[in-house]
Formats: sequence, structure tokens, C-alpha cells
Amino acid sequence: MSEARQAEPVATRPTKTDPTVAIAFGGGGARGYAHIHIIEVLDEMGVRPVAITGSSIGAVMGAAMASGMTGRQIRDYTVSLARNRGDVVGRFWQTRPSRMRELVDGGFRFGQFNIERMLHTFLPPQMAHSFEELKIPTGIVATDYYGHRQTVFTSGDLFSAMAASAAIPAVFKAVVRDGRIYVDGGIFNPVPYDHLVGRADIIVGIDVVGAPQGDPSKPPTTIECLFGTSQLMNQSMIQLKLMVEPPDVFIRPPVSRFRVLDFLKAEQILEATASVRDEFKRKLEGAVAAYEMDPIGVKRRLV
Repeated sequence: MSEARQAEPVATRPTKTDPTVAIAFGGGGARGYAHIHIIEVLDEMGVRPVAITGSSIGAVMGAAMASGMTGRQIRDYTVSLARNRGDVVGRFWQTRPSRMRELVDGGFRFGQFNIERMLHTFLPPQMAHSFEELKIPTGIVATDYYGHRQTVFTSGDLFSAMAASAAIPAVFKAVVRDGRIYVDGGIFNPVPYDHLVGRADIIVGIDVVGAPQGDPSKPPTTIECLFGTSQLMNQSMIQLKLMVEPPDVFIRPPVSRFRVLDFLKAEQILEATASVRDEFKRKLEGAVAAYEMDPIGVKRRLV
């Protein structure tokens, strides 16, 4: 009778894991519709970020992705809403100040509209209502008006955090949260990729701030100058950040021809920025390849 032999252990190779990705969605009002392309490409590539940060419209888009919505779902909802102008007007009317005194207190001011009420009225039902419900860890950046600093919300009520981050001065009322006054997160940090450092192998920043465009022979209107100046200040901050520590992938969709409040132009914005899909895919694939070649060396910068 032959003696049973103990099987020799089979040598195993270490399992190769793909590099992790974290993404920062920047602020820019309606220009942030271009973020939908980025989310769709991530879906197509099967890339699930391990962390997300966002400012202003980027906070809203990032929260939608972190809530479990696909890029296609976000696109379909956005385009459907923008096409139905009657519905938009009706919803907008619901968000008006409840009392005339709110609208004219201290003089007629458009900035009396309540952004948190507007988000509850316009955002899709799939959106989570607290950070704890999100499927991806998310940080939302807002500007502490009297604290003179940025704040990153990571827990608690999601809608008040998004509202604080998206409270564009002169358009919406400042937001009160935890006893503090907050305005647009893009004022301090238009593309908050710096809050992702050390949280993923590859960090991505998406800038949808844009820059003023127009006829150089014609001076801008007062409101155009207000928003255009804000764009220029945002871009100066972004450029300084890129000089100090750029992300691994940095993308600027071509959004400058659109204005911050062009929310009814969803289809036009998506069509005009479609080229960003190939650019983003190519740069992200390049960053992955560079990481795999040298994961612990000097990181390649693909800005």
C-alpha cells in the first residue's frame, strides 16, 4: 500500500491591486454640469473613488455620486429638469422668501433667496440626507464668513452643508449651521483637492471656475464684473495651489462661455464640454500606469 504524501504548498503571488483614486469637484455654478462627464467616465472605467471633496456645485455633484447615483442618472435628471422650464419656474417660485419683508429688508436684494430650501426643492430624491448615509466618504468645503477660514463638513446634515458650500454671495442668503455663518466654499478653496492628500494613490482635481469672456471693446455690466472678478480671484488661488502641490490629474473643462447661473443650459454645457471625457480618461489612465511603474517613487504630475 502506498503511503499518502502530504501536498506541498503552492507558491502564491501577491495579489495586484489597482491604485486608489480620490477626486475633488470644483465650484463654478452651472458650469459644474461638466462634472457629469467626469462621473460618467469613472463609471465606464469601473473606478470608484475612495474619497470625494467638493466646493459649491462640486459639493452637490460629489454628494450625488457619493449617494450612489451614476453619472447617467445625474445626467438624465439634470437634462430632464432643465428642459421643463415650466416646472423649474414653479419650483423656483416655491423657494421665494415666505414674507415680502425678507425680500426687501434693508433694500431690495436678490441675495435673500434661501439656497437650502432651493436644494430641497430641486435635487433628486436619490440624494442622501446625511453624511452618514453616503457610500463614499465625502468632505464639503464652505467659507466661515466671520471665522475668516474654510470649513470642511464630514458629518451630520448633508443639505445644510451643501447649501453652505453653494451660498454664492449676492445670489443666496448666507447659511447658518452650528451657530456659524457660511458662504460659498469656492471663495476659500475653488478646487479642494488638497484635502485629499494622503487619502488615495491618485488625486484628481476638476476645475470648472472658467474665466470671463466677451467683447474687449465693450465694458462688462455690473453683475458680469462681479462674477467675472470672482472667477479671476478663484483662478489666481488655483494657480498658486498648482505651483505648490498639484494633484496627479488636473482637468479644466471648456466652460468659460457659460455664466454661473446658466442652469437652464444643461444640454448646451454638456455638449460644449464633451471633449473633456477623452482628456480625463487619457490622463487618469496615464496616472494609473505611472503609479504602477513607480508606486513609491516621485509621483508623476499630469497637470
